[in-house]
Amino acid sequence: MEWLRGDVIGHGSFGSVNLAKASKVSSEFPSLMAVKSCSDCPSSSVTLKNEKEALDQIGICPQIVRCFGDDYSFEKGERFYNLLLEYASRGSLADRVKKQNNGRLQESDVKRYTRSMLKGLRHIHSKGFVHCDIKLQNVLVFDNDEAKIADFGLAKKSSCDGERSESFECRGTPLYMSPESVNENEYEAPCDIWALGCAVVEMASGKPAWNHKQDSNVFSLLIRIGVGDELPNIPGDLSEQGKDFLIKCFLKDPKRRWTAEMLLNHPFVCADDQTGDDGGIHIHSSSSPSLKGIKDEKFSQSPRSPFGFPEWVSVQSSSSVTSSLNSPSFDSFLSSRDCLLDRIRVLAGDDERPNWSDSECWVTVR
Repeated sequence: MEWLRGDVIGHGSFGSVNLAKASKVSSEFPSLMAVKSCSDCPSSSVTLKNEKEALDQIGICPQIVRCFGDDYSFEKGERFYNLLLEYASRGSLADRVKKQNNGRLQESDVKRYTRSMLKGLRHIHSKGFVHCDIKLQNVLVFDNDEAKIADFGLAKKSSCDGERSESFECRGTPLYMSPESVNENEYEAPCDIWALGCAVVEMASGKPAWNHKQDSNVFSLLIRIGVGDELPNIPGDLSEQGKDFLIKCFLKDPKRRWTAEMLLNHPFVCADDQTGDDGGIHIHSSSSPSLKGIKDEKFSQSPRSPFGFPEWVSVQSSSSVTSSLNSPSFDSFLSSRDCLLDRIRVLAGDDERPNWSDSECWVTVR
């Protein structure tokens, strides 16, 4: 397909995002698209090529941003790899939340967007993939106010036998990471559900799901996620159905956490669904864990960029354990939890910190 590069509409560490216009009118492709471009060298193009491979295998779904193909171009003496995608004229769900006067979405909109995300996740998981970076910045909004999951650069095939990677690995954004991802290097379908719950909290409250001060380090956050019984904040003014829905997303044990298919039958999202395409037995919430003990805490307004911290953006990295923990507050459990703390030190260590700035997040420039 022949196309023409238009204005720059964003950029990431991989390269730039431009408008793209098809040079010939065709019923097969839209006249206006978005093109992600990067230098065609292994270190620069690996993320975009992974996104293309994942989208090809996942296939077409109304709740997933469509890929129209890829190609190479020579511009100003340099070879570029280009990925052509659906163009979302209304930005991301993060943009949608920021534009609200009260800083949060109405619950009816939260339900609608959550239902779309669940349908997209149901399709992704049914194809044997894990997105690994679900967050509001990676859900795009189109002219008809339809939401679609995007940015599959960190997506991976799920492990059929549950086998974990032997190397220390970090995928995604710390504020959305699940306990098993922090503790056990496990990135499977349940980690997408945990991240979905964090996204729902932010849509409903306009604030991150974890009360974490900007001047605090990532290590303290990862300790809270991976150790103990603390859960993300659940908005106090959310409906009882909404609170119950989030409890199903925030079950610490990934084997007990509800799946996308199960959550699509939850009253919080299925009550207003008029499409009738989520058939199946409705799962009631009578056995839901008690809300007792879950506190509504105050925390700062969601920053303008993905959580406003250079170290809090999407990343995939591996490294060896090199840093040591000197804080006396953790002395009591160092001996019994060395493996867990080694794992967390790798994710947030000071000596050889993963490159959190390697982001798939787009910064709008026009």
